[in-house]
Amino acid sequence: MKWWREVDKWRGRTDEQRRGEEGEEDEELVEVLLRGKAPWGFTLRGGTEHREPLVITKVEEGSAAAAVHLQAGDEMVSVNAVPLSGSRQEAICLVKSSHKTLTLGVRRYRVLAP
Repeated sequence: MKWWREVDKWRGRTDEQRRGEEGEEDEELVEVLLRGKAPWGFTLRGGTEHREPLVITKVEEGSAAAAVHLQAGDEMVSVNAVPLSGSRQEAICLVKSSHKTLTLGVRRYRVLAP
């Protein structure tokens, strides 16, 4: 399965919606500040090791990630103001080195109405 189909699934979109929305997608960069301690409450998948973007696939209810409205389908681009090269291992190391706060930069895609 192609990675973009997996990302669409995490974003709750079907293949038909994706085909109908070609070129009708907008993106925004969002920075969120999580407070507390690990576990932060999100799951990360992908990375250059897998030839996929670093995508948040799950956000646990009641977690620090949910409190700042992190969403499944968000693409992680920075951790604590450090731009990511795309490596999942790099992202995990930076997240694990955070103790009381964690700042994430994510690229969020929005579907524009036709």
